[in-house]
Amino acid sequence: MALAASAASGAMGFLPTSPVSSSFSSAHRSSISQREAPGVVVGKEAPRPLRSARQGVAGASMKGYEIDMTGKVAFIAGVADSTGYGWAIAKQLAEAGATIIVGTWPPVLSLFERGLKKGFGEDSKLKDGSMMKVEKVYPLDAMFSTPEEIPEETKSNKRYAGITGYDIRSCAEAVAKDYGKIDILVHSLANGPEVTKPLLETSRAGYLAASSASAYSLVSMTKHFGEIMNPGGSILSLTFIASERVVPGYGGGMSSAKAQLESDTKVLAWEAGRKWGIRVNTISAGPLASRAAVAIKKGGPGERNFIDYCIDYNIANTPLPDPLNADDVGRAALALCSELGGAITGTCQYVDNGMHAMGLAVDSSCFAEYLDKQQGEPWDNWKPEVGFERNGLPYGPKAKAAPVEEKEPALK
Repeated sequence: MALAASAASGAMGFLPTSPVSSSFSSAHRSSISQREAPGVVVGKEAPRPLRSARQGVAGASMKGYEIDMTGKVAFIAGVADSTGYGWAIAKQLAEAGATIIVGTWPPVLSLFERGLKKGFGEDSKLKDGSMMKVEKVYPLDAMFSTPEEIPEETKSNKRYAGITGYDIRSCAEAVAKDYGKIDILVHSLANGPEVTKPLLETSRAGYLAASSASAYSLVSMTKHFGEIMNPGGSILSLTFIASERVVPGYGGGMSSAKAQLESDTKVLAWEAGRKWGIRVNTISAGPLASRAAVAIKKGGPGERNFIDYCIDYNIANTPLPDPLNADDVGRAALALCSELGGAITGTCQYVDNGMHAMGLAVDSSCFAEYLDKQQGEPWDNWKPEVGFERNGLPYGPKAKAAPVEEKEPALK
């Protein structure tokens, strides 16, 4: 079954979006993941940003601001490895002192727990040299709101053997029993069982499954977790630009599900804000290559995957022509969940290097002849190869599939 994700990547059940693009090296991924947001003090030290592309206004600082989430509890739903959006968000919240607990899809629960016990190395390292600690892992299958909704087929499935309390209500009750109240809820999960099919070929069952897993799950989680959240708390989900623009290949009703998610974000912001005094926002992130995203349209041996072309398209055409990485999304999430975003609710925050603002693809073959004739400013900075050259990446036909780093299966 093909999986779909929050930003052109996804999960069977609910797995984290992996940000590892097969089009650039591990060393390059490591370097960009260490960039820091300019001037925002997280914890006790604010290291200098490593790349000018993220430095913002020259010399700017925010000396009066320190994001301190000590004593805050954050529940991250949809974490199953150390390479996805959920993990990146958890790590940024941990940097600020928050207590991290997660919800993981039952079929990969033991796998993830073994990974935690073994350790995720640099992926877990915080700026002070310590390792991020996940205080507790709860089983969570967001397809089910209550125990009564779980079919016998699922209960008897060997992948769920010995696991109980994984519906949303039971999970929230378990969290309340252990921690009382929480302050942050992150919805980092999605699934479209027919994501490889065009919308015209998507079955009713496939369409409704995508909506249930990817959109209604947020409604249900807000209902059950909202009751155990402190006033001033924050709920955050992840969406994708296919909700409002056509992205051929992102099918199976997933584009519709993301549109639902964004619409629900506004309504939930109103209802949850008035009922519990909590905020609800979503982040529309650019494409990142995860195992789930690769599964959307997987290439053959030695071939590049659909998601690789999506990533290259973004680098070629975005105002900030750089690869996007999970920590970019993590830092944006930190700001939205902190007091810096205290008056922000009901919004869709784009974290895509500006792709959402574009109306013309400069790497279009229709423009190739015209672009070739343009020289000097501003065209030298407008050509599609600029971002690839800046980041030392191959462009166009020179880009080839890189070997996928072998890790244990990650579900999103």
